[in-house]
Amino acid sequence: MAGSRARDVYGRCSDTEGSLPQGSAGRRPTDARRELPPSATSPVDDALHELVALSRALLEAPNEGEILRLAMHHIAAAGPYSAEAGYLEVDGDLIPSPRNGRTHAAAVDRRVRELEGQDGPVTVPGRLWGWALGLRGLERLHGYLVVTSRTRPTGAQRSQLATLVWHTAAALSVAFARRRQREDAVELYRVREERATLQQQLISVVAELGYERATHALMADIAVSGDGEEAATRALHELTGLPALVEDRFGRLKSWSGPGRPDPYPEPDPVRQNDMLHAVARAVGPVRMGDRLIALVRPHGEILGVLALVDASDEADEHTVFALEHAATSLALELAHLRNLAEVELRLHRELVDDLLTGTDATSAYARSEAVGHDLHRGHYVVVVKWSNRTADDSFAQTVGRAASAVGMRSLVTRRSDHVVLVSDDRPHARALHEALARETGTPSGTIGVSAPSDSVPDIPHRYQEAQRALEVRLNSLERYGTTFFDELGLYRILGPGADHQELEMFVHEWLGRLIDYDSRHHAAMVETLSRYFDCGGNYDEAAASLAIHRSTLRYRLQRIREISGNDLANVEDRLNLQVATRVWKIVLGGSG
Repeated sequence: MAGSRARDVYGRCSDTEGSLPQGSAGRRPTDARRELPPSATSPVDDALHELVALSRALLEAPNEGEILRLAMHHIAAAGPYSAEAGYLEVDGDLIPSPRNGRTHAAAVDRRVRELEGQDGPVTVPGRLWGWALGLRGLERLHGYLVVTSRTRPTGAQRSQLATLVWHTAAALSVAFARRRQREDAVELYRVREERATLQQQLISVVAELGYERATHALMADIAVSGDGEEAATRALHELTGLPALVEDRFGRLKSWSGPGRPDPYPEPDPVRQNDMLHAVARAVGPVRMGDRLIALVRPHGEILGVLALVDASDEADEHTVFALEHAATSLALELAHLRNLAEVELRLHRELVDDLLTGTDATSAYARSEAVGHDLHRGHYVVVVKWSNRTADDSFAQTVGRAASAVGMRSLVTRRSDHVVLVSDDRPHARALHEALARETGTPSGTIGVSAPSDSVPDIPHRYQEAQRALEVRLNSLERYGTTFFDELGLYRILGPGADHQELEMFVHEWLGRLIDYDSRHHAAMVETLSRYFDCGGNYDEAAASLAIHRSTLRYRLQRIREISGNDLANVEDRLNLQVATRVWKIVLGGSG
């Protein structure tokens, strides 16, 4: 601080050593002397005129450093003096003038500081007389002027020196007052600017608080309305004036409020949707993508969907972002609450269905079904659902339940290790449930098995086995994905639950035993080849393609099958028994020997 102030007071000194400002108020002392006739001047008059000119120059100097420089340079105007050193007081410290001599600088500097504001003698080698003179104003010490002389000054010379010191101190007082006035003016301007800024900030804070109150009020409406996505988009559109929408995590539209809704809504691209979710998840706060400002609906880290504003004109400001963030948070809490309720309901349903599938008394089952709002007195179907890209967890069970409700099925839901089970009071449509689940999961790669109708609670475990059998038959067919009904299985119904397992094994061994033994010894796939051949209706091209082998390879294998088994594929009886045996081997025995 002191260094910067010192540079300020010394930095603007004139580069012209010893010059005085020109003009009526600051002519050179020699110029003043020339204005008088030679006979009218004397040494005393010359000194007086020079001091008057110097006094004017001092008062007109631009800063304290220039004042000290002029005083030191013109010290001879007061007598036989030399300016040994000069100091200015800056922030409580004495800063030496750049004009100070170097030979005795340390000793002089130490002596001046020892004086602590008082005048006092200074010893300089080669000088008979030396004195440190304080440059004092009314309020403070401005600095020091260290003056030396080779002779002892007379009384008149000391008086002239005191006059020069007084004029220098007065000029420093004026310069100090001016500088302080300028600094006060700068500080006043700064304070006024700061006050104006604070006032503007206060206005902004009041406006923001008002906007925040409105935001919180609308977001509270989301929580109490129970409308979930509809309430969130409606509130956000009213608050921002922009179209608002909610999509599920797969990119399917759940709710839209405001103008411009696409019709039909574009089908999502799973890869692009997944990339978008990851990009938004990595960011902090809403993210702009194209004409949309997107925030994730993510309670407890799990992404349930996205809440977005359509902002094609890029009008969104910080208030819009604030509203979107709070709406996403409120919607996440609301959806999490609804999900918790659904999980509780699902658990109650699951406990009831688990007991129905394993066997329970009718009286208890009827009472519990009434408690969860389901009429178990009607006839029911057992439906088993398995999807290629979904594990059979609570989330998928909820998805299956939603899809069933969407197609008008009233059902109870539970899950097993690899599939979800519905106990439905109506026969599912052949394609409706599968299509609804394909939309929910984003892929049609799923299989559904449906039992025959059940008229009583004790009959449900048997119907569950039928639904599983229908699922297994579908999974082991050429068209793995879709819905299969047990009562439409035809021949495969006699291979279902209740069939004598030992008899079936003996039948398979009778017709396929040699081939199974050959496959085991040679690590071959003769039985699988025969099964695929029958599945393809005897079509060589389709069978070869399903086995990923060449047509000639298939012909060779079929010839070896005839040789090993001793059966003729052209014989109707042999062909029927071999086909049934392969289906039993695959479906009932699970493809084992």
